[in-house]
Amino acid sequence: MGYVIGILLGLLATGLLVFFFLKKRRKVLVEPAAPLPPTMVELLAENVPYYASLPEEKQPIFAERVNQFLANVTIEGVETEVSEIDKVLVASSAVIPVFAFDDWQYPNLTNVVLYDSTFNEKTFETEGTDRRTMGLVGTGGALQSSMALSKSALLNGFLNKTSKENTGIHEFVHLLDKVDGEIDGAPEMMIPKEHLQPWLRLMHETMQQMETGRTDINPYGLTNEAEFFAVVSEYFFKRPDLLKQKHPELFEQLELIFKQNPVR
Repeated sequence: MGYVIGILLGLLATGLLVFFFLKKRRKVLVEPAAPLPPTMVELLAENVPYYASLPEEKQPIFAERVNQFLANVTIEGVETEVSEIDKVLVASSAVIPVFAFDDWQYPNLTNVVLYDSTFNEKTFETEGTDRRTMGLVGTGGALQSSMALSKSALLNGFLNKTSKENTGIHEFVHLLDKVDGEIDGAPEMMIPKEHLQPWLRLMHETMQQMETGRTDINPYGLTNEAEFFAVVSEYFFKRPDLLKQKHPELFEQLELIFKQNPVR
């Protein structure tokens, strides 16, 4: 009996050692990264209107979320150099739609690939006539956890302050939509059940209006429900004042979905 007890005590001691080792190791793995470099914070202030319009006490939180994204997602260029401004704009595109969701990490993204300009959606070539794609979210195979973006479109989405388009935000909204398993314009993890049917109804009503040319919403949103959601989300974050004025119901629904009001 004493021999058995000795063995059990030994196993218990070994288990405790393993437990504390793993616990200590986990603490090391979640050790916070170094703060976002001051140069990148300056780039945020100069090039991301959303960040600049935040209350002063929330700006460091946004910068830290950008920092976390850059620590977890690889950004690489295809025949183009990736600069600090590229990294800041990609990360900002990711953080803006989920800023109201604390500690959000995209579970379906490991790397973002940047092309200098538009590219071919099927071959990813940047030369030739059929290269109209500005952004693309991987849906299977080797691209399952990837996103491709045009650097020129990414930059224009932030620098052109009067437009209602932002390619980076558009593609990250697709990723949010994808979390429930389907890119269909109805991100169930973000929409309370009681608001799902009103959202679907409003989406289809607005798409019908767009077919008659009676709205200022980008007609690309008529492609399907997923593109509609991404297009109006761009509008919501890029020109919230205008969306609230011209499409108050849409604004209200998107405010519920993203849990934020970007009109400041």
